[in-house]
Amino acid sequence: MKKLLISMLILGTLAACKKRETKPAVQTVDSTVQAGTDSTNVTQNKVNKEESLKKANDEVLQALKNKDYKTFASFIHPEKGVRFSMYAFIAPKEDKNFSKADFEKYQPAKTLFTWGSQDGSGDAYKATINDYLAKWVFSKDYTQSQYSVNKFIGKGNSLNNLKEIYPKADFTENYIKGTEKYGDMDWKTLRLVFEELHGKYYLIAVVNDQWTI
Repeated sequence: MKKLLISMLILGTLAACKKRETKPAVQTVDSTVQAGTDSTNVTQNKVNKEESLKKANDEVLQALKNKDYKTFASFIHPEKGVRFSMYAFIAPKEDKNFSKADFEKYQPAKTLFTWGSQDGSGDAYKATINDYLAKWVFSKDYTQSQYSVNKFIGKGNSLNNLKEIYPKADFTENYIKGTEKYGDMDWKTLRLVFEELHGKYYLIAVVNDQWTI
């Protein structure tokens, strides 16, 4: 009888164990932590982008200052080339646009190009690539300028359509303020428009701006 009772107790215990189901642990994602991680990644990506743009900007400026046009050419977009605009208003059909190959071909030559019309007189501005870069594009030492990224500093009286022409591109601004002698109206700025390709920022436009009549 005692053995029978023990057997029944054992069977009951086993049956009870079978009925117990161990519920799997449910992993929950803390939405606050996830949102914080995403925000951190976005911020870090923005910082990395701005650092890359600043580095590219400074290297282009240094190349122009040193008249190192081989280095400058290495920044020309391999598919879109680079466009040069004399003033803030960009005219895609009129402004000079060079592929990297054409720039490297004509840069050492004495070929004269018409870059646009000079403000005030309306006369055509004709110059070799070297003269245009040295006397117009880098007419001031922009390595000593005030810098910004995707933000305009110099604001004149000519139409600025950079964001309309290059809505998806990034640009840097290198601004040199005017002097008291001329009521600060002799300011100049150089904008470099970049587009990323295969992890590198390439130049697609070089835009000068200044006060116009």
